Order: sequence, then structure tokens, then C-alpha cells
Amino acid sequence: MVQNTIPASVLFCCDHNSIRSPIAEGMMKKFYGRAAYVQSAGVKNDMEVDGFAIAVCDEIGIRIENHRSRSFEEMKDWGDDLGGFDLIVALSPASQRQALELTRVFHLDVEYWPIMDPTGLAEGREARLAVYRQTRDQIKARMIERFGPPLLPDAQDDDQS
Repeated sequence: MVQNTIPASVLFCCDHNSIRSPIAEGMMKKFYGRAAYVQSAGVKNDMEVDGFAIAVCDEIGIRIENHRSRSFEEMKDWGDDLGGFDLIVALSPASQRQALELTRVFHLDVEYWPIMDPTGLAEGREARLAVYRQTRDQIKARMIERFGPPLLPDAQDDDQS
């Protein structure tokens, strides 16, 4: 799937916009800078950004603690037209279904990246951090496979994984 072209605009989506899609949004911005307009959304907005997601992003120099979770519906209310995105990357089956439903009248690409949801998969802080790191690293691997190596030099310097 090596395409190595960065679309002008990318929307990452998952179930709650609290773990996977904020990680992907932050990572895309860190790795590729202003090469693309990047946002994220969830099927629902019923959670704040997850503290473990914030922690594992901090480890590689990505700041997501100020991320505000939002749903597809809120995106439309705030004036972000889904049809304006060149690519939607769904990180969960529910978000893929929602994206396909919302974009059936638009001609844009929807890709599905099967990224593990780390919620509730481990007990204890260190075990949970390890699972969240796996999710972060899955996103990183797919992103580099899809868009090529990071364009910004400091994106690689901060990487400790």
C-alpha cells in the first residue's frame, strides 16, 4: 500500500475521539507539519482525551493534552464539511461505517486501518501503558507506510520507540 503521497486534508476517526484518532491527528501534524490539514472526530463525543494516550504521545514528543474530543455531528455544526476532506482514515469498524454513510454522496477516499482499541485490555499502570504504546506504534507504522517517512527532521529525533 505504499503511496507516499500526502493528501491536502485528512480526517482521522474512531469511536469516541479520545484515544486512537487524537493520537493519529497529533502524530500526522508532528510528522508532516503543514503538508496536510488534519483533524479528527469520533462517532460519539462522550469522553475526554484519554490520559494514557496523552502519556504515550508525550513519550515521543507529541502533545495531545489540549485536544478537544468531537463527534462527526459536531464537526458539521462547527462548519467542517466532511466532503472537504481528501481522505478519511477510519481507525475502528464503527467509524468506518459512519464515514462511509456520511460520505456516500462525496467522491473521497475512506481507508480503514484496523487499529487496536487499548481500552480495558490491561490492569495496572505499566501494563496499560504498554498496551497504549502498541496502539500508538500501530498507528505510526500505518502512517509511515501510507504517507512515507516523516518530513520534519525533529519528528524522528524525539522518537524513542
